[in-house]
Amino acid sequence: METWTISELAEEYDVTLRTLRHYEDLRLLAPERRGTTRIYHVRDRIRLELILRGKRLGFSLDQIAVIVNMYDGYPGEEGQLEYLLTQIDVRRSELARLREDIAQTERELGDVEARCRQDLRRIRVAGSAHRDPISHGDATRAPRDQPDPEPDGSVPLPVE
Repeated sequence: METWTISELAEEYDVTLRTLRHYEDLRLLAPERRGTTRIYHVRDRIRLELILRGKRLGFSLDQIAVIVNMYDGYPGEEGQLEYLLTQIDVRRSELARLREDIAQTERELGDVEARCRQDLRRIRVAGSAHRDPISHGDATRAPRDQPDPEPDGSVPLPVE
């Protein structure tokens, strides 16, 4: 019968020793103990694969625990599969909601970007029309005795 140490399992699955101990504390894994040494069997490897797959799919450790632990007890494999199908539906609904949130955020970012670009063009056009012709070589600038335009681009009337 093939067995693995905690270090071997951690290295193979690219998890930390602390992670494996945490899963043991949660009773997701139950390695055999030989003194202070943990010995993992095929069952532990399968459970670890299920845990890691569940995490990749976005399930919480509590949800994973329910799914994994059902197999060994009531309601057995059938109940495990029914529960898993329910959780898959829930997860898909969450993902659909996240996709819509992302799409809405992208639309809002596009709107803000368009307004920023429009405002930047307006500022640059207004700024180029008001450069000092002497220091910038810009002959299109109005003489200094005329008032500067208001922020909205309008020119105030001179007060007499």
